[in-house]
Amino acid sequence: MINLESLSKTFLKDGNKIEVLRGLNLKIDKGESLAVLGASGAGKSTLIHILGILDHPTEGRLLINGINVFEWPEGKRACFRNSTIGFVFQFNNLLPEFNALENVMMPALISGMSRKQASEKACKLLNEVGLEHRIKHRPGELSGGEQQRVAIARALVMEPEILLADEPTGNLDTETGKKIEDILINLNITKKITLVTVTHNKLLAERMSDRISLRDGRICDYK
Repeated sequence: MINLESLSKTFLKDGNKIEVLRGLNLKIDKGESLAVLGASGAGKSTLIHILGILDHPTEGRLLINGINVFEWPEGKRACFRNSTIGFVFQFNNLLPEFNALENVMMPALISGMSRKQASEKACKLLNEVGLEHRIKHRPGELSGGEQQRVAIARALVMEPEILLADEPTGNLDTETGKKIEDILINLNITKKITLVTVTHNKLLAERMSDRISLRDGRICDYK
Protein backbone atom coordinates (compact mmCIF):
# COMPACT_ATOMS: atom_id res chain seq x y z
CA MET A 1 0.00 0.00 0.00
CA ILE A 2 2.79 2.42 0.96
CA ASN A 3 6.20 2.27 -0.69
CA LEU A 4 9.21 4.47 -0.07
CA GLU A 5 11.82 4.30 -2.80
CA SER A 6 15.25 5.83 -2.11
CA LEU A 7 13.54 8.59 -0.16
CA SER A 8 15.70 11.36 1.27
CA LYS A 9 15.06 14.66 2.99
CA THR A 10 17.61 17.45 3.32
CA PHE A 11 17.23 20.81 5.04
CA LEU A 12 19.38 23.89 4.55
CA LYS A 13 20.45 25.77 7.68
CA ASP A 14 22.90 28.66 7.61
CA GLY A 15 24.04 27.50 4.20
CA ASN A 16 24.74 23.96 5.41
CA LYS A 17 22.93 20.83 4.30
CA ILE A 18 21.40 18.69 7.03
CA GLU A 19 20.48 15.19 5.88
CA VAL A 20 17.51 14.09 7.97
CA LEU A 21 16.44 11.05 5.92
CA ARG A 22 18.90 9.16 3.76
CA GLY A 23 17.75 6.85 0.99
CA LEU A 24 14.91 5.06 2.78
CA ASN A 25 13.35 2.00 1.18
CA LEU A 26 10.28 0.71 2.97
CA LYS A 27 7.09 -1.18 2.18
CA ILE A 28 4.03 -1.05 4.42
CA ASP A 29 1.25 -3.46 3.49
CA LYS A 30 -2.44 -2.64 3.72
CA GLY A 31 -3.75 -3.31 7.21
CA GLU A 32 -0.27 -3.53 8.73
CA SER A 33 0.65 -1.80 11.99
CA LEU A 34 4.17 -0.40 12.05
CA ALA A 35 6.08 1.21 14.91
CA VAL A 36 8.87 3.65 14.08
CA LEU A 37 11.42 4.03 16.88
CA GLY A 38 14.64 5.95 17.28
CA ALA A 39 16.36 8.61 19.32
CA SER A 40 15.34 12.26 19.13
CA GLY A 41 16.63 13.77 15.89
CA ALA A 42 16.69 10.43 14.05
CA GLY A 43 14.12 11.63 11.51
CA LYS A 44 10.97 9.93 12.83
CA SER A 45 8.67 12.95 12.74
CA THR A 46 10.04 14.04 9.37
CA LEU A 47 9.25 10.59 8.02
CA ILE A 48 5.68 10.62 9.29
CA HIS A 49 5.11 14.12 7.90
CA ILE A 50 6.22 12.89 4.48
CA LEU A 51 4.04 9.77 4.77
CA GLY A 52 1.14 12.12 5.50
CA ILE A 53 2.00 14.33 2.50
CA LEU A 54 2.54 17.26 4.85
CA ASP A 55 6.16 17.63 3.73
CA HIS A 56 8.05 16.88 0.51
CA PRO A 57 11.00 14.53 0.12
CA THR A 58 14.13 16.05 -1.40
CA GLU A 59 14.77 12.92 -3.44
CA GLY A 60 13.05 9.59 -4.04
CA ARG A 61 9.39 8.64 -4.23
CA LEU A 62 6.42 8.00 -1.98
CA LEU A 63 3.92 5.65 -3.60
CA ILE A 64 0.48 5.13 -2.06
CA ASN A 65 -1.56 2.44 -3.78
CA GLY A 66 0.99 2.57 -6.59
CA ILE A 67 0.63 6.32 -7.18
CA ASN A 68 3.50 8.79 -6.79
CA VAL A 69 1.48 11.34 -4.83
CA PHE A 70 4.07 14.11 -5.12
CA GLU A 71 3.47 14.24 -8.87
CA TRP A 72 0.02 15.65 -8.13
CA PRO A 73 -0.65 19.39 -7.74
CA GLU A 74 -1.07 20.61 -4.16
CA GLY A 75 -4.86 20.87 -4.39
CA LYS A 76 -5.23 17.23 -5.37
CA ARG A 77 -2.77 16.16 -2.68
CA ALA A 78 -4.78 18.08 -0.08
CA CYS A 79 -8.03 16.37 -1.11
CA PHE A 80 -6.35 12.97 -1.06
CA ARG A 81 -4.81 13.65 2.35
CA ASN A 82 -8.16 14.68 3.81
CA SER A 83 -10.00 11.63 2.49
CA THR A 84 -7.34 8.91 2.87
CA ILE A 85 -5.06 9.79 5.78
CA GLY A 86 -5.91 10.42 9.43
CA PHE A 87 -3.49 12.07 11.87
CA VAL A 88 -3.06 11.80 15.63
CA PHE A 89 -0.27 13.87 17.13
CA GLN A 90 1.32 14.12 20.58
CA PHE A 91 -0.19 17.59 20.90
CA ASN A 92 -3.75 16.93 19.80
CA ASN A 93 -4.21 20.25 17.94
CA LEU A 94 -7.87 20.53 18.88
CA LEU A 95 -9.47 23.91 18.26
CA PRO A 96 -10.18 25.35 21.74
CA GLU A 97 -13.20 27.44 20.70
CA PHE A 98 -15.11 24.39 19.42
CA ASN A 99 -16.57 21.52 21.41
CA ALA A 100 -15.64 17.87 20.96
CA LEU A 101 -18.39 17.20 18.42
CA GLU A 102 -17.45 20.24 16.32
CA ASN A 103 -13.76 19.35 16.38
CA VAL A 104 -14.49 15.85 15.10
CA MET A 105 -16.83 17.19 12.41
CA MET A 106 -14.24 19.63 11.03
CA PRO A 107 -12.52 17.43 8.37
CA ALA A 108 -15.91 16.26 7.10
CA LEU A 109 -17.21 19.81 6.80
CA ILE A 110 -14.04 20.86 4.99
CA SER A 111 -14.62 18.04 2.50
CA GLY A 112 -18.10 19.40 1.70
CA MET A 113 -20.14 16.92 3.71
CA SER A 114 -23.47 18.23 5.00
CA ARG A 115 -23.54 19.38 8.59
CA LYS A 116 -26.20 16.78 9.44
CA GLN A 117 -24.17 13.87 8.04
CA ALA A 118 -20.93 15.15 9.58
CA SER A 119 -22.64 15.46 12.97
CA GLU A 120 -24.05 11.92 12.77
CA LYS A 121 -20.66 10.45 11.90
CA ALA A 122 -18.89 12.47 14.60
CA CYS A 123 -21.42 11.37 17.26
CA LYS A 124 -20.97 7.73 16.29
CA LEU A 125 -17.18 7.97 16.55
CA LEU A 126 -17.27 9.79 19.87
CA ASN A 127 -19.51 7.00 21.17
CA GLU A 128 -17.00 4.42 19.93
CA VAL A 129 -14.16 6.05 21.88
CA GLY A 130 -16.31 6.34 25.01
CA LEU A 131 -17.05 10.07 24.96
CA GLU A 132 -20.78 10.08 24.28
CA HIS A 133 -21.29 12.06 27.50
CA ARG A 134 -18.67 14.70 26.62
CA ILE A 135 -19.58 15.73 23.08
CA LYS A 136 -20.57 19.29 24.07
CA HIS A 137 -17.44 19.92 26.14
CA ARG A 138 -14.64 22.08 24.81
CA PRO A 139 -11.03 20.82 24.92
CA GLY A 140 -10.24 22.87 28.02
CA GLU A 141 -12.97 20.99 29.87
CA LEU A 142 -11.55 17.56 28.97
CA SER A 143 -8.70 15.56 30.46
CA GLY A 144 -5.58 14.84 28.41
CA GLY A 145 -6.77 11.32 27.62
CA GLU A 146 -10.22 12.57 26.60
CA GLN A 147 -8.66 15.18 24.34
CA GLN A 148 -6.59 12.49 22.65
CA ARG A 149 -9.70 10.36 22.13
CA VAL A 150 -11.38 13.33 20.47
CA ALA A 151 -8.32 13.66 18.24
CA ILE A 152 -8.58 9.97 17.30
CA ALA A 153 -12.28 10.36 16.47
CA ARG A 154 -11.44 13.41 14.34
CA ALA A 155 -8.77 11.40 12.51
CA LEU A 156 -11.37 8.73 11.67
CA VAL A 157 -14.29 10.86 10.56
CA MET A 158 -13.35 10.59 6.87
CA GLU A 159 -12.91 6.80 7.19
CA PRO A 160 -9.21 6.91 6.19
CA GLU A 161 -7.26 3.96 4.87
CA ILE A 162 -4.15 5.14 6.74
CA LEU A 163 -3.77 6.38 10.31
CA LEU A 164 -0.53 8.12 11.29
CA ALA A 165 0.20 8.67 14.98
CA ASP A 166 3.19 10.71 16.18
CA GLU A 167 3.92 9.97 19.86
CA PRO A 168 0.17 9.60 20.58
CA THR A 169 0.77 8.72 24.24
CA GLY A 170 3.77 10.96 24.85
CA ASN A 171 1.90 13.48 27.02
CA LEU A 172 -0.19 10.97 28.95
CA ASP A 173 0.28 9.05 32.15
CA THR A 174 0.84 5.29 31.90
CA GLU A 175 -2.74 4.21 32.56
CA THR A 176 -4.30 6.74 30.20
CA GLY A 177 -1.66 6.03 27.57
CA LYS A 178 -2.52 2.32 27.71
CA LYS A 179 -6.17 3.15 26.97
CA ILE A 180 -5.14 5.17 23.91
CA GLU A 181 -2.88 2.32 22.77
CA ASP A 182 -5.81 -0.10 23.08
CA ILE A 183 -8.00 2.14 20.92
CA LEU A 184 -5.35 2.40 18.20
CA ILE A 185 -4.61 -1.33 18.17
CA ASN A 186 -8.33 -2.14 18.08
CA LEU A 187 -8.84 0.21 15.12
CA ASN A 188 -6.06 -1.50 13.21
CA ILE A 189 -7.50 -4.95 13.91
CA THR A 190 -11.22 -4.30 13.50
CA LYS A 191 -11.25 -1.65 10.76
CA LYS A 192 -8.12 -2.91 8.93
CA ILE A 193 -6.69 0.62 8.96
CA THR A 194 -3.00 0.77 8.10
CA LEU A 195 -1.40 2.18 11.26
CA VAL A 196 2.01 3.84 11.47
CA THR A 197 3.05 5.03 14.92
CA VAL A 198 6.14 7.01 15.89
CA THR A 199 6.91 6.17 19.50
CA HIS A 200 9.56 5.91 22.18
CA ASN A 201 7.36 3.38 23.96
CA LYS A 202 8.77 -0.10 23.37
CA LEU A 203 5.73 -1.74 24.97
CA LEU A 204 3.50 -0.07 22.38
CA ALA A 205 5.97 -0.99 19.62
CA GLU A 206 5.82 -4.65 20.61
CA ARG A 207 2.06 -4.62 20.05
CA MET A 208 2.52 -3.65 16.39
CA SER A 209 2.79 -6.21 13.61
CA ASP A 210 6.16 -4.78 12.55
CA ARG A 211 8.82 -2.39 13.86
CA ILE A 212 11.69 -0.38 12.41
CA SER A 213 14.31 1.86 13.99
CA LEU A 214 15.73 5.04 12.50
CA ARG A 215 19.30 6.02 13.22
CA ASP A 216 20.97 9.02 11.59
CA GLY A 217 18.21 9.11 8.98
CA ARG A 218 18.57 5.47 7.96
CA ILE A 219 16.52 2.37 8.71
CA CYS A 220 18.37 -0.06 10.95
CA ASP A 221 17.47 -3.30 12.70
CA TYR A 222 14.98 -2.98 15.53
CA LYS A 223 16.41 -3.97 18.90
